[in-house]
Amino acid sequence: MGEGLASFQRRMQAIPEAVRRAVDPALLRGGEAVADAIRALAPVDEGALLASVTVTGPGQATPAYSQPGGAAVVPDNAAAVTVGNTDVRYPHLVEYGTTHAAAQPFFWPGFRLSRKKAAAQIKRGISKAIRGAK
Repeated sequence: MGEGLASFQRRMQAIPEAVRRAVDPALLRGGEAVADAIRALAPVDEGALLASVTVTGPGQATPAYSQPGGAAVVPDNAAAVTVGNTDVRYPHLVEYGTTHAAAQPFFWPGFRLSRKKAAAQIKRGISKAIRGAK
């Protein structure tokens, strides 16, 4: 299995940096597709939860206190969709519920509904970037 990983890493290093950067817009479009689905399912009380849905691109930091995972730097060739920030620290309570409030799932259902569409957009972007590099 170690040789398979080493082979994959060599292939990834062989991809020119320009091609990797050309994929970034497709990553962000895919992330926005997921974020749109999450926004469509998010419960709206005051609108703060809805406004906290964020797409973070490669090399950027996610908002502090965002869910899932809190503040982190998004690696290259990735995009992150998060909910929450320093003012909205309760998305997990809405998603999973509490002893006093029923769960109102919006994040994971939105992700599952839009995952295939986002993956297709990203794959098209990768193919286009590679064809453009030839």
